[in-house]
Amino acid sequence: MIDRRVVFEIHRMADEGASCRKIARTLRLDRTTVGKYLVDPEPVRIVVTKPSKLDPFKDLIQELLEKDRDVFATVIHQRIKALGFDGGLTILKDYLRTIRPKPKEPFIRFESRPGEQFQLNWGHFGSLVDGGTSRKLYVLAVIECHSRLLTLEFTHSQRQETLHRALMGAFQFFGGCPKELVHDNMLTAVIERDGPLVRFNEAFLDYLRPFHVLPIPCNVGQPHEKGKIEKGAIHYIRHNFWPLRSFRDLDDVQAQAREWRDEVANLRVHATTGERPIDRFKPESLTPLPDLLPDCRDTASAKVHPDFSITFDGNTYTVPPWLVGKTVTAKADHKTLTIYFKDKAVATHRRSFERDRRIELPHHVEEARRRRKVKWRSSQKERDQASGPEARLRISRSP
Repeated sequence: MIDRRVVFEIHRMADEGASCRKIARTLRLDRTTVGKYLVDPEPVRIVVTKPSKLDPFKDLIQELLEKDRDVFATVIHQRIKALGFDGGLTILKDYLRTIRPKPKEPFIRFESRPGEQFQLNWGHFGSLVDGGTSRKLYVLAVIECHSRLLTLEFTHSQRQETLHRALMGAFQFFGGCPKELVHDNMLTAVIERDGPLVRFNEAFLDYLRPFHVLPIPCNVGQPHEKGKIEKGAIHYIRHNFWPLRSFRDLDDVQAQAREWRDEVANLRVHATTGERPIDRFKPESLTPLPDLLPDCRDTASAKVHPDFSITFDGNTYTVPPWLVGKTVTAKADHKTLTIYFKDKAVATHRRSFERDRRIELPHHVEEARRRRKVKWRSSQKERDQASGPEARLRISRSP
């Protein structure tokens, strides 16, 4: 079958007096094809159904399904194989899907009380190029279920500390914590699941404990259990915030996201509630934040190289030169990197998401030059003393 626009063009040229030969040459078609579509512009496609190995057994399969609608394909395969079926299990499964489609189960929409529940979810938004370095880009969206008030944070990872940091930013945005936090079965929250039995990630539980929040993982294959965040946040962000934008770096993405959140997302009249999320939100219903907030920064130990720097996330950052050879601790959020030695901060840098860069502080370089100069003078003095008074006298008299 050829495109309907080509069929139209065949008849248009024929109406203008063009021959079959000219039409075929112009449209790069066979003359037989042109003649066929001039006679019948809508030919009926002949569908040839190939015989299937299952054809002799379809009546038997129907009888077995009438006895047990939910019988496994493997059981049916065993029965028909004993009667001479020599096909595989895949062809049988494909056929069973056409004659007993899985019924869609209805679910009841529920509305949460103010402050009762937050829902969160990650979304993947491709990659972002920052200074020649491409990194994956994710967003963590969090929604207060009663009001549909939304906040979001873009990141370059989905690591444990990143989740904790973005979630704490959400708690601070809302001004408190919910009683329940609904999430999927991501490894940063759930290590293992067997039906209703859940083995939580201990780091996630330790993080939530001071906030007095109960984690609630969704059941596997039940996306409606967090439908507010799936449709009302991730889908909304992807189709309302993301199109027709360009970004310089992660800070620019987040700045634009916050502006969109505050001026568009939370000020629109929500289609379900009929109210603006900002008007429906009741901050007094939330549990207050604890006085002491957990440290959610990315943390790593590093040894200081001879060039008075450490390696962190693909880049090198300088430290005071007197730390060469010592082990320090680096802690970073998405903006700054702070380096500690024995729990004391010794350097703070702006974090870079490029790769293979050396980030220096001027006073570290100046101190390294000064220490090198002092060491050179000390070595020169030792060489002079070792050469004796006569050599020093010759050096002092030389022009």
